[in-house]
Amino acid sequence: MKAEEFDAKFDDGEEDIIGDLDLSTLKRPNQEQKRVNVDFPAWMVESLDQEAARIGVTRQSIIKVWLAERLEQQAANKAALRSGH
Repeated sequence: MKAEEFDAKFDDGEEDIIGDLDLSTLKRPNQEQKRVNVDFPAWMVESLDQEAARIGVTRQSIIKVWLAERLEQQAANKAALRSGH
């Protein structure tokens, strides 16, 4: 199918285009995984495990969420400083 045909099919919205896509090669940008090893003190692992159990997620999940939140916060702070706020 040519790009123009695909675009027209999408723009019309009357036909499902999912069947025309090769989802096996789909990748989200900046989402590739890279393994890292981090050593934590025992008290920190225990605290992480308690909090993870409290909210019903794995230790790895809570670490990822908390790190992502902190990195987003840092990026927002840097952006605010650059814009003068």
